[in-house]
Amino acid sequence: MLMDDLREALHSRHYSRRTEQAYCLWARRYLRFHDMRHPADMGEREINEFLTYLAVGRHVSSSTQTQALSALLFLYRHMLGREVGDLGGVIRAHSTLMQRSFREAVRRAGIPKQVGCHTLRHSFATHLLEVGYDIRTIQELLGHKSVTTTMIYTHVLNRGGRGVRSPIDVR
Repeated sequence: MLMDDLREALHSRHYSRRTEQAYCLWARRYLRFHDMRHPADMGEREINEFLTYLAVGRHVSSSTQTQALSALLFLYRHMLGREVGDLGGVIRAHSTLMQRSFREAVRRAGIPKQVGCHTLRHSFATHLLEVGYDIRTIQELLGHKSVTTTMIYTHVLNRGGRGVRSPIDVR
């Protein structure tokens, strides 16, 4: 019942199907880790234990641990109506060499915005749109199952009718 309600809450908030699947997976893993106790009977301590287990016991990446945390925050906020308090005791998963190198390059370049390796993926998709690649090609290159997910990138162009060129206008 809880999983059905979670799916419905994610769906009604227009989360992607893949996010819905991932969040449900993390919620199930969290419940199994705590012997199927209801999340209403648990809190910050149990979340800390689970996230620490992922980092130390399962050696997950930092992005995987963050995804699990996001799923649990959604579960508590939107399903149970509870804000999660201090999670300072969580042992964080270590970032990869690539992530650390990228962060250092961003710092050295003096880029004031928070960016990560995933930003390159967004930049790539946006660039492809800007130079005229069609949305289906970009969908395939990014590995999206649904073109709806890929369509997220089109909002950054914001060209309106000026984004379309007539064959008559091409020189």
